[in-house]
Amino acid sequence: MIAAFKPCTLRGRVSAPPSKSMAHRYLIGAALSQGVSRLSGIDYSEDILASIDCLRALGAKIETAGDTVTVDPKGFMKHVSPVLACRESGSTLRFLIPLALCLGQEVVLGGSRRLFERPLEVYETLCRERNFLFRRNEASVTLCGRLQSGTYQLRGDISSQFITGLMFALTYLNEPSVLQILPPFESRSYVNLTLEALRSFGAEAAFAQENTIVIRKPCSHAYTGKIEGDYSNAAFLDAFNRIGSDIQISNLRPGSLQGDSVYADYFRLLEEGSPVLDLSDCPDLGPVLFALAALKNGAAFTGTDRLKAKESDRGQAMHQELAKLGGGLIFGDNTIIVPKQELKDKGIVLDGHNDHRIVMALSVVLSRTGGSIDGAQAVRKSYPGFFEEIRKLGAEVTLC
Repeated sequence: MIAAFKPCTLRGRVSAPPSKSMAHRYLIGAALSQGVSRLSGIDYSEDILASIDCLRALGAKIETAGDTVTVDPKGFMKHVSPVLACRESGSTLRFLIPLALCLGQEVVLGGSRRLFERPLEVYETLCRERNFLFRRNEASVTLCGRLQSGTYQLRGDISSQFITGLMFALTYLNEPSVLQILPPFESRSYVNLTLEALRSFGAEAAFAQENTIVIRKPCSHAYTGKIEGDYSNAAFLDAFNRIGSDIQISNLRPGSLQGDSVYADYFRLLEEGSPVLDLSDCPDLGPVLFALAALKNGAAFTGTDRLKAKESDRGQAMHQELAKLGGGLIFGDNTIIVPKQELKDKGIVLDGHNDHRIVMALSVVLSRTGGSIDGAQAVRKSYPGFFEEIRKLGAEVTLC
């Protein structure tokens, strides 16, 4: 799908979509719980549909009605040799591998080629050390093992998804466990989201020390509630405001533990000067921050290496597409510099790199310059209503 923009200004009110990060966690927490949970405010992005499908494959009974998902955990973890279709969802894959390793039987997790190009070495090492089966190819991983409660160590400079996945498994095992995070501990905020979700279902899990998580009791009860709004995707909407639009965004909870809630502070710094910004705890903000830095005063970014292992190599993807508009990025050791740039539509169709955040970041740029993006359907991964929403706000964008 191609999205063709004319320069435009957006105005009006919009509700931030539900947090994909929280929805993943609450769906899995509901499957781990005791009793029927009802989660409202769910947005059926491709990643969330992947988690729903996989939890069903593991035996949970899940029904959807409007934006509400009902989860009955009675049959969870009782299916024999399940096959889990993770689509392109890194969260789904990494969150569920440790649970699959609790079954003591062969489990296959499949997905796209790009999904299995992303790092899984943490789990591969865990399986090798315990003589578990871990067989990986370009489209799946096959596992067999029986994970035990106990004390585990994980590096803190890896994706927090590995830490969260192990936390879910240790909670399921129903005996006290300890998870030690080796510093430097990046993306701590995402681990806090997992702890918040687990506690909503009655689990006793918390930091005992700065880098030590203790899980004492499993999920003990169901939960009924609404998934909070997503600061990650709200950042793309608010980015239009920073280049002349006037959008009022609701459904964002003050005091949220989402690490991407820092975006407003980072946007302010980009407007005031040429700051140095750390992406270690908010890598998903990288593309939109690069876009705004290019349009504003430029900036330097640290903690950028993790952007290489997302849906695309996000630094390189933004460099390649901004270069088509007369700009580009400068790369260093775990750093990216974005100079202030005079971007113009040169009649070259941009590439969305099959990455939802690249497409949305480029949409912000093209609302200023005009131009087209191929592969715009990638927004379905996290924000399927993105183009519909910005059209209602006055975006002059044609989809074909």
